Amino acid sequence: MTDAPDPVALLALAAATAREAGALLLSRRDAVHQVGTKTSETDVVTEMDRAAEALIVARILETRPGDGILGEEGAARPATTGVRWVIDPLDGTVNYLYRIPHWAVSIAAEVDGDPVVAAVFDPSKDELFEAARGHGATLNGAPIQPSVQADVAQALVGTGFAYDAAVRRLQGPAMARLAPAVRDLRRGGSAALDLCWVACGRLDAYYERGVQPWDVSAASLLVREAGGVSGTLEGTPMTSSTTWIASNAALADVFRALVTEVSRLP
Repeated sequence: MTDAPDPVALLALAAATAREAGALLLSRRDAVHQVGTKTSETDVVTEMDRAAEALIVARILETRPGDGILGEEGAARPATTGVRWVIDPLDGTVNYLYRIPHWAVSIAAEVDGDPVVAAVFDPSKDELFEAARGHGATLNGAPIQPSVQADVAQALVGTGFAYDAAVRRLQGPAMARLAPAVRDLRRGGSAALDLCWVACGRLDAYYERGVQPWDVSAASLLVREAGGVSGTLEGTPMTSSTTWIASNAALADVFRALVTEVSRLP
C-alpha cells in the first residue's frame, strides 16, 4: 500500500506543467496546422495537441514515474501509485486552429478515481485556475466563487455542441427550448473554460451533452471547490451520451429540472 500523495505537491506539478504546455502552445499558435480528425471530420487535431500532451506526460512521469495517465490524444498507462492524471493538452482546438484566443490546458490528478487537484491554464489571458480538494479554488492565486444568481430566468448559461452531426440535430431543438427560459446562452468552444467561468461567476450555469473525462475532470473540481455544483445530469457515471451540468448552488435544482425538460425528445 502506497502513502497518500501530498495534494500540495500534486497541484504544484499540475500548475507548473500546465503553464509550460500553455507557453509552448502560445509560441506556435500562428503556424499551427491540422494533422487529422478524431470523432468526426469536424473534430480536428493539430500537431500542437500532440506536442503539448507529450510535454505534459513527460513532465509528470519525470517526477512521478508510477502514476497513471489518461490523455485526450491517446496517452494511457495504468497507475501503480493510485494516482492517475487526466489531461486535455488543448481544450478548444478549433479555436486554436482559427486563432480565436479562447482555449486552455487542463490537468487533473485523481486518487482512486476521484479528482483531488486541478489546474486549468488559459494562456491567451494568462489565467491559471487551481484547486485542491478541501482547499478551495483560485484564479491567479486569488480565491474564487460562483455567482449568487438564484433566478434561472436571469441566468447566463454556457454550452457546447457535439461534433457528431446526429447529436447536433438533437441539440438544436433543445437549445431553442432553453433560450427563452434563461437570460442568454454562450458557446465559447472550451468546456474546461466554461466550467472555470462558472466557478468564478462569469457564467451562472453550464450544460453540454457528450463531454469526455479530460474535458471536465479538472474544471469540475474547480466548480465544486469554489462552492458550485457539477456532475452528470442523470446522476450516473459519465458515458459518451450523458449530459454534464454545472451551476452555482442556488440554481442547481431548478437548472437541473430545466435541462431535463428541454432535453426530452419532441
